[in-house]
Amino acid sequence: MRVHWHRQDLRTADNRGLSVAAADEALPVFVFDPDVLKDGSPPRVAFMLDALARLRARYRDLESDLVVAWGDPAEAIPELVAEYGADGVVWNEDYTGLSRARDERVQEAITDAGGDVERVHDAVCHEPGAITTSDGKPYAVFSYYGTKWLDREKDEPVPEPDAGSLATVEPADEALPSLRDLGFAEPAAEIPPAGTGPARDRLETFCAGDIYEYAEKRDDLADEATARISQDLAFGTIGIREVHERVEATLDGADEGQAASVEAFRRQLAWREFYTQVLWANPENVTRSHREFPNDIDWRNDEAEFDAWREGRTGFPVVDAGMRQLREEAYVHNRARLIVGSFLTKDLLCDWRRGYEHFRATLVDHDTASNNGNWQWVASTGTDAQPYFRVFNPMKQGRDHDPDAEYIRRYVPELEGVDAETIHSWHELDPDERAEVAPDYPAPIVDHASRREEAISTFERARGEGE
Repeated sequence: MRVHWHRQDLRTADNRGLSVAAADEALPVFVFDPDVLKDGSPPRVAFMLDALARLRARYRDLESDLVVAWGDPAEAIPELVAEYGADGVVWNEDYTGLSRARDERVQEAITDAGGDVERVHDAVCHEPGAITTSDGKPYAVFSYYGTKWLDREKDEPVPEPDAGSLATVEPADEALPSLRDLGFAEPAAEIPPAGTGPARDRLETFCAGDIYEYAEKRDDLADEATARISQDLAFGTIGIREVHERVEATLDGADEGQAASVEAFRRQLAWREFYTQVLWANPENVTRSHREFPNDIDWRNDEAEFDAWREGRTGFPVVDAGMRQLREEAYVHNRARLIVGSFLTKDLLCDWRRGYEHFRATLVDHDTASNNGNWQWVASTGTDAQPYFRVFNPMKQGRDHDPDAEYIRRYVPELEGVDAETIHSWHELDPDERAEVAPDYPAPIVDHASRREEAISTFERARGEGE
């Protein structure tokens, strides 16, 4: 018997670590780790608890059970190995610096007690370090990495273990903890259902229709032709090989335009793994800018402006719509993430780390590598980042990606009934005009044109230009 330690792989199908453990009879285990929970948030913990409940129910269907433990895994896992007489432990790799340090401690504790450890790559199609430059270094530019990722053959999904390959465990009488038990309040946002079933439903809905228009509609804020499986991949309620296989199947019978859209979505899967490799190679990126400049960036970090951004009352309609979507759904459309990120780091000159932390605390789909990579990209501090002089114009972004202002009105009710042209021209209206058409919606808190110039000058000083 070998313990399979579930972490960010809350599923039984297409789970490579579980499959390895099942070859010697797998004992499924999950540990509530205080060090992990302290960095949790109500949306993510709520989703995790739902996923755990469904995972436990699946194991019971398979005549086993999910064994739940509490505390430091370096103590809890060896204790379970001893209690059940297991020969060792299998787990799927996590790639953040903190996770890797924790796993080293757990491995040392298990081997010191005479058990064996096997660590398996599961969360990505191509493990970090598998796609490198000709001299063996991790790529810092996505285009080259992405080309190799798209061309490289992917493994097939791993079958779910059958009941005979799982340890027979008497179902526990104790219920899983509640949010309150874990010290969290109920999330203000509406959280999507977790588990493999709902994840497959979301994927199937996408692959049955929107994937064929993804290339042309992916940035359409109102239509949102997206898969909505980011939280499922973050918690591993669905396997990446299963996702990729289903996505590739949509190419059968697709015309040229549809195939181009499928490939555009596959590139997004490649971006996810690119950022995973970047963080694996640079674990310090969580708190440090990847791109070093000769001088510090002189962030403004104005508290009142940050609060206005966080609360969705900047007076820039598309920015406020994105931030209010985050509050209501614990999710933000990807185009809106770029818009609100650029506004925070360039228009408000607020440190990208503050935006990253706010997203970490509010997104249900927070993934350290992707969240960090995206924030550093938009802040022009990351690998393969947008140029520092490229500052998103929030009015133009609204016109381009929400021309009829449907998305804006959906999340900013103060502008309900206001025509799209007025909404997209909000920054040009005088106070009397604003008071007449939408008295409860604020005026813009900054002048975009002047703040754009200030941001460019700030980054030029950081780069040492003109010294």
